[in-house]
Amino acid sequence: MDETEFWELVDTAREAAEGDPEEQADLLVSRLLDLDPDAVLDFARHFESRYQRAYRWDLWGAAWVLLDGASDDAFDFFRCWLIGQGREVFEGALHDPDSLADLLDDFDEEIDGDGEELGYAADEVYEQLTGTVAPDLGLPAPAAEPEGTPIDFEDEQVLAERYPKLWDRFRE
Repeated sequence: MDETEFWELVDTAREAAEGDPEEQADLLVSRLLDLDPDAVLDFARHFESRYQRAYRWDLWGAAWVLLDGASDDAFDFFRCWLIGQGREVFEGALHDPDSLADLLDDFDEEIDGDGEELGYAADEVYEQLTGTVAPDLGLPAPAAEPEGTPIDFEDEQVLAERYPKLWDRFRE
């Protein structure tokens, strides 16, 4: 599976789920079940590599503003959700986290920002297809700390200055 196929699976599931991350995860599982185990592992590698790329302080700060706070777990689930938003939103957020204010059409605090189930989709499918736990994906070990310079999430002035568009749209 190449990168284009990966994003097509993510996008078609999101569109069919009308943006609901839990429904998107269910649809993704259903679509991945049509693939062979090696293709499912390819999908998992694509997902995990993007998940690791998003482990950055600046993105965590954006999640903090969007979610009105983001613990370690909440940021993990946010990164899964961000991948689920598709290539344009994901890459745009990595390029400039504050651009999420422009990239997100709607943001419902009740359902958006938490894509935990998306993060488990490939593992779940691999186990259903093979009866075994997915093997190591052969990717570099995840970083112990987020990339970049830490941000004081408790300082609202710092957040408002660092993420002016997000702050204006989601916090004021």
